[in-house]
Amino acid sequence: MEVKKNPKADLENYNKQFMLLGLALALLIIYIGIEWKTFDRTVADLGLANTELEEEIDIPITEHIQEVKPPPPPPPAPEKIEIVEDETEIEETVLESTETDETEAVEVEEIEEVVEEEEVIDDVPFAIIENVPVYPGCKGTNAQKKKCMVDKITKLVNKKYNTGLAGDLGLSPGRKRVYVQFKIDKTGKVVDVRARGPHKRLEKEAIRVVNMIPNMEPGKQRGRPVGVKYTLPITLVVE
Repeated sequence: MEVKKNPKADLENYNKQFMLLGLALALLIIYIGIEWKTFDRTVADLGLANTELEEEIDIPITEHIQEVKPPPPPPPAPEKIEIVEDETEIEETVLESTETDETEAVEVEEIEEVVEEEEVIDDVPFAIIENVPVYPGCKGTNAQKKKCMVDKITKLVNKKYNTGLAGDLGLSPGRKRVYVQFKIDKTGKVVDVRARGPHKRLEKEAIRVVNMIPNMEPGKQRGRPVGVKYTLPITLVVE
């Protein structure tokens, strides 16, 4: 007898697979059922909901008006009013004439003449004088005249000063400096010459040389001739 059913269509051959699949599915359902968690559901009481719409209020725009106080009332009139009768005599003020007659003598007080004192300007240092003294032969601007004067005085001192004097005095070797101060007065003449140095003979020699400076055109401050103070350092080298 021929078998009519295809051997592959026989499900009995898959009994074990179906059984294992069913077992696994059952275990999965059991596991899910055990692990499933539930929570108590609570509903909060929110009260009654106010469904009414808030009433819109229109606030008018107001303008602040400052209150103006009325001016104070005028003072009250005096209660009593004095009436002056027309018969009352009023004294008149008589103005006397100040004009004099030709025959009258006029006394005149003595007039004192006031002499204005001339402003005295003290001596001005050479560094800040407005118009420097002009050394003979110097020309140009104020700055050029100042430089020319310094160069001329330096040249004169270097030429006339006895430099060998420092070695004859037995001074220690080195640089020796003599400071000379003098004034160019209002007439342009060199006056008030003073010196300060390491030896009296060096000071005397410096004064002698400075007195050889020729007369100059005086310096001016505010357009007036003034005395000008000048300081001259003289450096000597002792070997």
